[in-house]
Amino acid sequence: MADFMIVLTTTDTQAAARSLSRSAVEKSLAASGQVTGPIETTYRHLGEVCQGVEWQVTFRTTSDRRTALEEHLVSHHPYDSPEVIAFAIDAGRHEYLEWITRATR
Repeated sequence: MADFMIVLTTTDTQAAARSLSRSAVEKSLAASGQVTGPIETTYRHLGEVCQGVEWQVTFRTTSDRRTALEEHLVSHHPYDSPEVIAFAIDAGRHEYLEWITRATR
């Protein structure tokens, strides 16, 4: 598994996205959280195609903090079954990756 991860989630309001971002960083589960939006989303829910507006939060963390970050996001998220997906960071500046480690300790 990669040592560093990008973790994404989406939520229905900017305030909820900001709250998730801040709480994860305050608890050292992520080095940073970036809120992007609004974004338009098309999705299938209960057999229907729906559209809505969401806000995306992108976190940088270490692989050993990913599970705790996911648990935090799920427990504090306004959705019943939120999207929480992770991608490995395959490469990055050494100094930046060291900062992620320091910020999550």
